[in-house]
Amino acid sequence: MTSHVWNLFFGATFAKTPHHNGIGRFVQQLQRITIKFCKSNGSSMGTRDYLEQDLVHFANANPGVVVYVKSRRHRTPVIKAEYLNGETEFLSLHNKPRDEIQRWMEHYRTRSGQPTARLLKTNYTDLLSIQGTWTPWTNVHPETFLDTFPCEKASAAEKIEKTGTDQLREIAERASRAS
Repeated sequence: MTSHVWNLFFGATFAKTPHHNGIGRFVQQLQRITIKFCKSNGSSMGTRDYLEQDLVHFANANPGVVVYVKSRRHRTPVIKAEYLNGETEFLSLHNKPRDEIQRWMEHYRTRSGQPTARLLKTNYTDLLSIQGTWTPWTNVHPETFLDTFPCEKASAAEKIEKTGTDQLREIAERASRAS
């Protein structure tokens, strides 16, 4: 798929976190999930297996997600996922095995509900800096770039001052030797 076609269907955006999620505490974005299935239709067999064996474990592991189970006669099984931002996603479970349904439930649980889009940049900030993006070489002295390598000065280990913890350990060792 070319980038032009991708942009027509999915659009392009920056990576974002819903409402700065994770700064104060994590809020799971999946609000509720509805599983619709038929009790007798053969295409719902994998869904019925999932409901009997795995749904209770999923509900216990995710107490913040409301799980609804609806039986519908002579209809294809469907998952409907609803997110805090108002987005809704549907997935047909027609003839899907139990393990694949389990993977889809995990997929919906970990999604943010944001529409799928091509990323414009790998990094983005709300507060732009006129100084540019930070790199490991940002605060290095300019004379470092003039050295010819291999360089003895650059290869030497840095002298690190003793930390407060090291100084306290030495004091404790001296006190234990003295007593």
